[in-house]
Amino acid sequence: MLLARRFEEKAGQMYGMGLIGGFCHLYIGQEAVVVGLQTAITEKDTVVTSYRDHAHMLACGMDPKGVMAELTGRRTGYSKGKGGSMHMFSREKNFFGGHGIVGAQVPIGTGIAFGHRYLEEEAVCLTYLGDGAVNQGQVYEAFNMAALWSLPVIYVIENNKYGMGTSSERSSAKAQELYNRGQAYGIPGLQVDGMDVLAVREAADKVVAHVRAGKGPYIMEMLTYRYRGHSMSDPAKYRSKEEVQKMRTERDPIDRLKHTLIEEGYCSEDELKAIDRKVKEIISEAAEFAQNSPEPDEAELWTEVYTEAEAAE
Repeated sequence: MLLARRFEEKAGQMYGMGLIGGFCHLYIGQEAVVVGLQTAITEKDTVVTSYRDHAHMLACGMDPKGVMAELTGRRTGYSKGKGGSMHMFSREKNFFGGHGIVGAQVPIGTGIAFGHRYLEEEAVCLTYLGDGAVNQGQVYEAFNMAALWSLPVIYVIENNKYGMGTSSERSSAKAQELYNRGQAYGIPGLQVDGMDVLAVREAADKVVAHVRAGKGPYIMEMLTYRYRGHSMSDPAKYRSKEEVQKMRTERDPIDRLKHTLIEEGYCSEDELKAIDRKVKEIISEAAEFAQNSPEPDEAELWTEVYTEAEAAE
């Protein structure tokens, strides 16, 4: 969680300096969701998400240097500098990308899950989406197919309460029960405190076991909160500073875990500070690596546009 937090803080700083261009959606405040879930799956499982994706990449084990290099459009980035913040992939880590079209990753994740079943792989696909995506028609088409074919997919709704600048209370019917959106298809769901990494992990263990056993898809609604605007260009004037500060002070996932670790005697505050120093070193090295990496050659624009077809044997 700390790695994701420090990475996003540095990314925000570099964006302000003009070193990162285009769109940039930060994950600060939501770290417990992806960390709790990723620790409950294995390397054979797959992940796909939306455009708020940096923390998901790090949680999948992708190198912070490669992620930061991609953010800055460098040749050493995961998509060779051509994908930027929203479009990074790592086949090695079974991370099938961030996707810039709202809800578009949901049918993709469903297709990946179909692949697992077709190939008889004992794997599940974590398909992340935001509360702003739950009203997309393609989401329900995907739910229907997943239920019909009993696919091994977990739909994770990261409900941070705002779809861009609109409160979910104003945009979604029964906004307090998004985990029930699969009822028409017989897809079970549950709601989890997404600001508590231990609660996320406990729920994830249960759901992953259910889906891996061949019992079909599941919906997990994570009640979380983003501290920054929708993107770096969003001043977030649709909510009060007091609201954000209250969440930071009372519900911050990193502070909550820190207090638990110290109170339960797992580690001391000095040990946690040492971890933070190490994380900051990793992020500083990633930022330096990115800035010192070369930009892609212009000829790179013409590569990987099409895939060469191979005749079936």
